[in-house]
Amino acid sequence: MTLQGTTGASVHKKFLNMCNGANLAYEKKAFYDVNGFDGIDRIASGDDMLLMHKIQQKYPDRIFFLKSKDIIVETKPAQTIKEFMNQRIRWASKTNKYTDKKIIAVLMLVYLLNAWIFILGISSFFFAKAFFLFLISIVIKIVVELFFLFPVAGFFDKKKLLWWFIPAQPFHILYTLIAGWLGIFGSYQWKGRKVK
Repeated sequence: MTLQGTTGASVHKKFLNMCNGANLAYEKKAFYDVNGFDGIDRIASGDDMLLMHKIQQKYPDRIFFLKSKDIIVETKPAQTIKEFMNQRIRWASKTNKYTDKKIIAVLMLVYLLNAWIFILGISSFFFAKAFFLFLISIVIKIVVELFFLFPVAGFFDKKKLLWWFIPAQPFHILYTLIAGWLGIFGSYQWKGRKVK
């Protein structure tokens, strides 16, 4: 939900920092005009987003986000924590394939903010001032994200899931750090294959 909301808001602001292949549509002519997947076909993950960037270069003002409940495509979620982590690592693995430095800057900012909160959380066990900074940081993170997520959850008729938002924060911060790191420096399993 959060990723779809972020995608919609970003596209609306003409900052194409993500898309989802399951919910992506394009004209055949646009696909052929940019030579389809040529140049990105050797990359294990991220072909949807990298194709969108190719189309954006050719047609900069013709990419839109269709906000309609009638066209939502649901996909099967990861069934286990291992599948979930491999999926997130796979998503993070395409970071060094982006040519738009703004996207890399945003991803680094998100990563560093989560690292900051994690380090403050660990430091809180040893330093009282760190606990105060940790508390302020985590409250700001939660408030800002909930402010954004509440209308998104309403659109998807999933407001009940928001009860899990605060308890899931430690897991969210931890998996962001692990997946971000392993996406660049590690490997993952996908469709029965190990990808480096």
